[in-house]
Amino acid sequence: MTLRTAPPRLSDIQAPIRERLDAVVDEIRRIVVSDFAPVEEVNAYLAKIRGKLFRPGLLLLCDELEGRPSPQAETLAAVVELVHLATLVHDDAVDHSVLRRGMPTVNALWSHQVAIIMGDYLYSRSITEITRLGQIEPIRVLADAANAMTVGEMRQLSSHDALDFGEADYYRLIDSKTASLMSAACELGALTGAPAYREQLRTFGRELGLAFQIADDLLDYTADAEQTGKPSGLDLREHKVTLPLIAALPRFSPAARAEVDAFFRDPEPSDEGIARVVELVRAHGGLEYAHDAAMECAARAEEALAGLPEGAALDALRASIAHAVERRR
Repeated sequence: MTLRTAPPRLSDIQAPIRERLDAVVDEIRRIVVSDFAPVEEVNAYLAKIRGKLFRPGLLLLCDELEGRPSPQAETLAAVVELVHLATLVHDDAVDHSVLRRGMPTVNALWSHQVAIIMGDYLYSRSITEITRLGQIEPIRVLADAANAMTVGEMRQLSSHDALDFGEADYYRLIDSKTASLMSAACELGALTGAPAYREQLRTFGRELGLAFQIADDLLDYTADAEQTGKPSGLDLREHKVTLPLIAALPRFSPAARAEVDAFFRDPEPSDEGIARVVELVRAHGGLEYAHDAAMECAARAEEALAGLPEGAALDALRASIAHAVERRR
C-alpha cells in the first residue's frame, strides 16, 4: 500500500461521522448510568480516560458505506467501546499496571477488586443493551469477539517462559486480543448499513487490527511516554515478548542472548536494562521486521476494501489504515 508523507489525523478520519460519534458518547453515558454512587464515581473517571473512539468510528464508517446509516449503529458503537473499555480495565488489573494513557488506572486509584467488578459491570451493561435490539446476529458477533479476547488473555497468562513465545503464538494472541474486536466492529457496521459487504469488512477489520497491534508494539521500542501516554519500554518492563524481540532473538550472538536472558530473569528491570534490550533489538533488525509485518497486514486490509462503494466513508476507512500503522512515528 502507498502511505502519505504524514499519517492522517484521527480527527480528520472521523470528520464525516463527528456528530454521530457525539451521539455514541451520549449512548455510552446512558448505558452505564447507575444510581449506586461507587459505580458512578468510577464511571465518571473512566469517561475522562476513554480513548479516541477508534473502534466505534470504524463501525459507523462501515454503516455509512451504502449511504443508508442506521440509528441502531450508534448503540452498537457504544457497546463496542464499552466492551473495549472493560477489557482494558481487566487487563490493567491483571498486569498490575498503574498508568493508562498517562492517567492512573482503576486498580491503582481504587483496588484490583473494584477494577475487576467494574470491568464486569461494563461488559454486562453492554450485553444487556445489545439484547434490547432484539437481533441474534449482533449478539453472536460480539460474543464471539469477547470469547476470543478472553481466551487470548488466558493464553498470555499461561505462557510460562516468555522467551519461548514464538511468532505463531504472537499472531494468535493479537488476533484474539486486538483484531477480534476491530473485526467485530466492522462486521457490526456492515450488518446495520452494508450487509452485502459483511465478509469483506470483517476481513478488513481483522487485518487492520493486526496491523494496529504490531504498530503499537513497535511503539514500545520507539516512542516515549509523552508520545504514547505510557512509559517507553513498558512491555519489556513487564517481560512481555512482542514481534520486534521475537524477530531479533534468533539473530543474537550467544553473548547478546545471555544479556536478554538475564534481563528476563530480573524481577525489576532497570531503565538501563530496557534501553539495552531495545538497542539489541534495533541492531538485529527487529524493528524493521515488525514494521514490514505491520505494512503487510495493512496491505491486506486495503485489499479487503476493493470493490466497495466509493465515497467519504470508504476514503476514511482507507485513511484509517495509514493512521493505524504510522501514528506517532
